Amino acid sequence: QIAVRACFLGFAFGCGLLLSAGRSAWRHFGWYMCSLSLFHYSEYLVTAINNPRSLSLDSFLLNHSFEYNLAALSSWVEFTLEKLFFPELKQITWLSTVGLLMVIFGDCLRKAAMLTAGSNFNHIVQNEKSDTHTLVTSGVYGWFRHPSYVGWFYWSIGTQVLLCNPICMVGYALASWRFFRERIEEEEITLIHFFGEEYLEYKRKVPSGLPFIKGVKLEL
Repeated sequence: QIAVRACFLGFAFGCGLLLSAGRSAWRHFGWYMCSLSLFHYSEYLVTAINNPRSLSLDSFLLNHSFEYNLAALSSWVEFTLEKLFFPELKQITWLSTVGLLMVIFGDCLRKAAMLTAGSNFNHIVQNEKSDTHTLVTSGVYGWFRHPSYVGWFYWSIGTQVLLCNPICMVGYALASWRFFRERIEEEEITLIHFFGEEYLEYKRKVPSGLPFIKGVKLEL
């Protein structure tokens, strides 16, 4: 099953390269296909390097959630319909280039966070502290408390900027922001339980990295 998924992502990446190299109106969709397939394949690859004990079929994140799959499908439908009825909207190369840069930045930041965290990184929020758990504050974690979420946030929005999908761009931004706000609050409660004052001090010094998200609020 791992080989099937890897081959599928490789095939999608190859198709994306072919579309990208052409002069058709689907060229920007080719950029998107390459970005999407590379994101999911590298999620598995970096997990295999960093934390092989947590590696599973789910590490590809292809079955992340029903909402994630629905969002992807919605973006494909919007792109296709707008290409049919408003073809000039899909030919804004400078805007697609901005989206591609957002995608590259977001994915690189996320992978840098995964590599920096090492075995501390897991796709599933941990509720019990293991002997190997340490609080990572160096590298990109010195910039943001949640660099992997920041990377994913801008990557997801960037995919829709790349596709010149105005409806999904707004929808992705709102849905991603709400998801990460809840996820960060949940995770920070666990981190405070794990590391106590050490994490609280880190929280005071380093921002979450996501706009208008400050993390869990502690009542004195």
